Amino acid sequence: MLPENTTAIVARNERWSGAAASEPLEAGWAREAVIFVRALKTPKGTQPKARVEISPDGMRWVAEGTEVSMPAEEGGITVLRVKHFGNWLRVAANFTPGSECTVLVTLHLKA
Repeated sequence: MLPENTTAIVARNERWSGAAASEPLEAGWAREAVIFVRALKTPKGTQPKARVEISPDGMRWVAEGTEVSMPAEEGGITVLRVKHFGNWLRVAANFTPGSECTVLVTLHLKA
């Protein structure tokens, strides 16, 4: 039997600045997630760390601990891998004033 897999686009062509986050995804059925963050345009300013956040209810968020630097150039991709995340997932980042990144964020989930 093949494992169940799905891909969800949780941010498409969004300009992230300030306190930014992807749409949350209910993914409690999955045993692991691979998250890709791609810069669709040349980022401006200093790029922050992107972090995985988890939630018991999809409204209150806690940093899971996995972090990676946001892409530093157009077309750049960063990857976050997580297991044991409960039910709700999202990606978030805090940009300094004047910094931004236009992103495509996809979650790849495997049962």
